[in-house]
Amino acid sequence: MFRRPGDLAVFLLVAFGLSWLFAVPLWVSGGSGLVTVTGLAIMFTPAIAVLAVWRPHHREVPFRAWAGRTGLTFGGRAGRVWKYIAVAWAGTVLLTVLATAISAATGLLSVDLSGLSLFRAQLASASQGSPLPIDPHTLVVIQVVQGLIMGPVINAIPALGEEYGWRGWLLPRLMPLGTAKALVASGVIWGLWHAPLTLRGYNYPQLGAWAAVMFVGFCVLAGILLGWLRLASDSVWPAVAGHGALNALGGLPILLGDAAHPPNLAVAGITGLVGWALLAVVAAVILKKRRPAARPAPVQA
Repeated sequence: MFRRPGDLAVFLLVAFGLSWLFAVPLWVSGGSGLVTVTGLAIMFTPAIAVLAVWRPHHREVPFRAWAGRTGLTFGGRAGRVWKYIAVAWAGTVLLTVLATAISAATGLLSVDLSGLSLFRAQLASASQGSPLPIDPHTLVVIQVVQGLIMGPVINAIPALGEEYGWRGWLLPRLMPLGTAKALVASGVIWGLWHAPLTLRGYNYPQLGAWAAVMFVGFCVLAGILLGWLRLASDSVWPAVAGHGALNALGGLPILLGDAAHPPNLAVAGITGLVGWALLAVVAAVILKKRRPAARPAPVQA
């Protein structure tokens, strides 16, 4: 059968175990220089975990059947999947920009559009005092346009590394709990899996280790949206598009922030409380739709 006792344990052991293993150099060095490389490597561990379940435990199931059941294909409904990819892409961009705009309008985010002082400070630190090769305003425009247009494409591969595990395999595996509980449970697991980074303050540097707790809340809310896209389309690719767009534009408060009043990312932007409020409203709306979940019957050996 497609599902066997122990599959969930194997998946979680591999995904969490590898994430901590890949983070060992970061923790041993104690520096922040390895955060980007470590984060990128960790993103592939959920996909590896799916393969760890399939190959040893379900080798009798052809990969084509396995890929279809875990949302890696378009399921013969390409038009429908592409529609949800467009919704995920545009919707994530809209929510991210709206969260930043609301944060600025309410005074929760101090922006410096004329000087881009916070972005300049980060560039100066990265270049170690060398002259900047391009004007920061031009660079911000390039990054924003890239985030709007190319971000989801560029980020698709690492985003797939996560989404194939969390939304592709895990979410349907949890569906006997019911749609809402499965979405919340998968979001909690997704958030806890980030602990090798978030315990070091990743995403919420002001919170220190408490960032690990804060990020679980964000992952539950964002996971409801990404999970709904997976269930509604019977494909993981809309969730990949949404995740890619989120990663591309999530740093808007840093790009536009004021160095004299650095943003509190626990409050401002899409990952802060302002973003939580927006995500919660959208989550409440889509949960009422009660679309049927991934429906294919279990694959027989």
